[in-house]
Amino acid sequence: MSTSGSFLSSLAALRGLLTYPSQALEDITQKAFVANSWFIPEFTKAAIESIATEFLDQEACAQWISKYPKRSDAQKTIAVIMAGNLPLVGFHDLLCILASGHKALIKLSEKDSILLPWITDQWIKIDSSLASSINYVDRLEGFDAALATGSNNSARYFDYYFRAYPHVLRQNRNGIAVLTGEESIEDLRQLAKDIFLFFGLGCRNVSKIYVPDGYDFSSWEEAMSEWKYLGDHNKYRNNLDYNFAIYIINSVPHINLGYLILKEDDAIDSRIGCVHYSYYDDLNGLGELLQTKREEIQCIVSKDPVEGWDHVRFGESQHPHLDQYADGVDTMQFLTSL
Repeated sequence: MSTSGSFLSSLAALRGLLTYPSQALEDITQKAFVANSWFIPEFTKAAIESIATEFLDQEACAQWISKYPKRSDAQKTIAVIMAGNLPLVGFHDLLCILASGHKALIKLSEKDSILLPWITDQWIKIDSSLASSINYVDRLEGFDAALATGSNNSARYFDYYFRAYPHVLRQNRNGIAVLTGEESIEDLRQLAKDIFLFFGLGCRNVSKIYVPDGYDFSSWEEAMSEWKYLGDHNKYRNNLDYNFAIYIINSVPHINLGYLILKEDDAIDSRIGCVHYSYYDDLNGLGELLQTKREEIQCIVSKDPVEGWDHVRFGESQHPHLDQYADGVDTMQFLTSL
């Protein structure tokens, strides 16, 4: 598939605008924080830097786009329901729509309604032809296909609402980590990024770890200590204290680091401020177990690759590449086949 040189060059220019230090970026990140206190400036900055690095490299984008067939039909309008759990979590969908030559009809989450319109305003100033391809609406109508991201409950609603249209629906998934017990303190410090970045609210955040029988958690206090300041965040602390109280009242065994609770639990999904862990006997048996949970897992973080899964190294879960699609569904393949 080929895309105009002006579009690709606009990515390079946008990348320059999304590079710190920048007073304009500082101002918009602060505005987003005032609107949603989960979006602390440090985390919004991390999201913007990841987008600039991973998604807006002109050469990488050209190679990515070239892997797909050239779209032969007329331009389509793609409805997008964007999630608001992380800053700019829906940017990749927008990029895919524009890269495939379609128009985006965007319904933003109230939790993240400031950042993306600001970025697209800057983008349109760079390439005015994009103005007709980016439209924000309160109500979706007049579209040809849909991309939607939400909870398991909302996915059922989306499935009904978009039943007459080609669509891609995403729902709850989480990142997991597989440890062998041979990890260094630095490995665990990097893993801490996968756990704490964005307060653990993203589908690629590690909410569950698998550790070998007899695993020793004693080094976690040192490895995770850089993130203890999150315990001063009001909303995070409220969740943390509530979960701690529930575990105490119900006599649930756990390890409390003060800013993170580790709890032995088979479930992949965990509460805010908590990480579940399970023991395994051998990696082969664990691999078989993970296959049965594939629909719950977004990515696996580990020091060495886990057979059958894309390898995500410690500290890199929140830096997906262009071709690492949510829920493993190739968004570009879907869009270019319409």
